[in-house]
Amino acid sequence: MLFILVVTIGLFVWGKFTPDIVALISMISLYLTGILTAPETLSGFSNPTVIMIAALFIIGEGIAQTGWTAMAGKKFVEWAGKSVPKLLVIVSLGAGVLSGFVSNTGTVATLMPLTISSAWSIGTLPSKMLMPVAFGSNTGGLLTLTGTPPNIIASNALVEADLEGFSFFEFGLIGLPLLIIALLYFRYIGYKLLPKNKTNNKPVNIESTLHNWIGAYKIDDDYYRLRIRSLSPLINTKIKKWDFEEAFNVTIIRLKRRHPNVLKGYPKFEEFPDLDTKLRYHDIITVKGDTEAINRIMIRFRLGLLPLEPETTDELKHNLINQEVGMTEVIVNPNSMLVGRKYKLGEYFKRFGIQLLAVSRNHTPLLEKEIRVKVGDAFLLRGTWDSIEDLKKQHENLVICGSPEGMAKNVESLNYKSYIAMASLLLMIVFMVFKIVPGSIAALISAGIILLTGCVPMAKAYKGISWTSVVMIAAMIPMGIALQKTGTAQVIANGLVNYLGAIHPSLLLGGVFLLTTTFSQVINNSATAVLMAPIAILAASSLNLSPEPFMIVVAISASTAFLTPIGTTTNAMVMTAGGYKFMNYLKVGAPLLLLFLIISLLLVPMIWPF
Repeated sequence: MLFILVVTIGLFVWGKFTPDIVALISMISLYLTGILTAPETLSGFSNPTVIMIAALFIIGEGIAQTGWTAMAGKKFVEWAGKSVPKLLVIVSLGAGVLSGFVSNTGTVATLMPLTISSAWSIGTLPSKMLMPVAFGSNTGGLLTLTGTPPNIIASNALVEADLEGFSFFEFGLIGLPLLIIALLYFRYIGYKLLPKNKTNNKPVNIESTLHNWIGAYKIDDDYYRLRIRSLSPLINTKIKKWDFEEAFNVTIIRLKRRHPNVLKGYPKFEEFPDLDTKLRYHDIITVKGDTEAINRIMIRFRLGLLPLEPETTDELKHNLINQEVGMTEVIVNPNSMLVGRKYKLGEYFKRFGIQLLAVSRNHTPLLEKEIRVKVGDAFLLRGTWDSIEDLKKQHENLVICGSPEGMAKNVESLNYKSYIAMASLLLMIVFMVFKIVPGSIAALISAGIILLTGCVPMAKAYKGISWTSVVMIAAMIPMGIALQKTGTAQVIANGLVNYLGAIHPSLLLGGVFLLTTTFSQVINNSATAVLMAPIAILAASSLNLSPEPFMIVVAISASTAFLTPIGTTTNAMVMTAGGYKFMNYLKVGAPLLLLFLIISLLLVPMIWPF
């Protein structure tokens, strides 16, 4: 058992294989050596902890995909203004609060581009901001039961030992003080220790991208919004009746219903109105056409012109880009099947789910209504984000510029699905706080609502689950069983008790913290929690002490991988973007780790007595 344990830890540290492969090798070894039976070996895959963590990834994806995390990230940047210390505190606090409800990885993935962009915009470097975001997300996971997997593992370990698990916000009693300590540390000490690494990663955000498109394609010159008045002949007629393209040289791009009726099939928005779309009173239509053409249809059809917002970019962003629909720029290659074909501007290609919004040739926008495609033409396309992602598969000889998938996750507008996703998260919290159903069932219910209501498509939901983490946790749970079954956990626990517990329980608590945090620097925090949970419970039981403070410390110390870039995914995520080296983590993380140890030893016994 000790040999398998040492080899497993060694493989984690070596990093040659992914964590899930290492965990599976360890799991199979336990069966082949006869330490565990087949049911015991596979027990992790039916464990409520694993089911709950998988469901939480879906919930987190729902919150991210529906615009909540992007909106929160943008607000943080707005609040900071031009103050570097203020931005540092806000992004770190934001990462901490978000990670209490969304996965740490999802939090950092969402805030990282915003943090990089805001750092450049206020005159500082991303390396001064990204490590606090990563450490803040790790600490913020301690605010709630579902904030990070070690919390769930520690709570479930108590339940499996026939003890009462922790409540949903109970971790916040220690998590909030630790988050405050982390914020104060980075504001006054850590910021000075962070390196000044010049990185070539100035991002292109939605606003700057739209500004570039406005200049390159002149789409603001012929972009208007018109309202259908009560006496308009357009009311209750189909678009094809009026032949806007041929008769008036005007293209209808988008239609907004002022009085939608979903039951009758009238949604709030017709993102891609076709010839069979029926127009209604008070509809607002977004059109393309020159000023003379717009004036003609306004008079002919008794339409009202709606004023544009002060910022054209905001107007375009709000009307042409949202959670479902986006824009992208593509370049036509010499071998493209599109070369030589004719297309009309504004035409919607149902086959591909794409609308041709504008064309530029040799850096000059083409204003003709019908374009014959040439090599090197640049297209500005509009369609659903899924259609944009599939575009390269449909046309191999098109070059998609920029990162549409990155833009999609940074759209901060909200829609009804956003509120469904948030309500699902709040419902899960209510279920857990009042213990209406078990935590795993509450998470599954919330994830099910998010999937059934289409907040996240099924394909994206599966992509949003970190299967590496799920499989690794499931495969490492048998290790905890084997540690107890073979008595190895008892041997380690006895060592802690004999050398530390005999002196004072606080020393034993400190020993558990140091052993756990040592593992967490090189092993995934979930695997660390699985390894240490049975050891901590046995150590406490042997001295007739309450296991609660020891399990809280296991959860805390499993989330203190501050000394290396390999301890957590979040640390690794910011390493390249911040230009960090191994020693940067050690230099910045060591003082914070010491503070966490001191605060934990002082507060944990006061909140959860021995």
